[in-house]
Amino acid sequence: MRIVKVVAMVLGLVIAAMGVLGVAAPSVLLEFGQSLQTTNALYFVAGVRVIFGAILLSVASASRTPKILRALGVFVIIAGAITPFFGVERSRAMFDWWSAQRSLFTRAWAAAAIVFGLFVAYAVT
Repeated sequence: MRIVKVVAMVLGLVIAAMGVLGVAAPSVLLEFGQSLQTTNALYFVAGVRVIFGAILLSVASASRTPKILRALGVFVIIAGAITPFFGVERSRAMFDWWSAQRSLFTRAWAAAAIVFGLFVAYAVT
């Protein structure tokens, strides 16, 4: 169980680091997002989401906030499971809309990623 908690903490810190990148350089985060607009990348992202959600579920009982982590785990698994059904075209359309917003919009969502990632890291330690 300890290794899974470490993996959850590391993933939380990676999410927070991506958020820091998005706050500091939103254009770099958008370029990274653009690179994920392929069928293979969409399936990869879906798989990562499902695995991350499963990790959250598995460490929830030993965490500081078990109910919240369980809810987040279920939500992330559902998000991962429906990701492939959106398809690349819809994903590109959403990404195009997202990138057309002001950088403050991207920075605000990146700040939310920082909070989410740090919360996960805190909850599992």
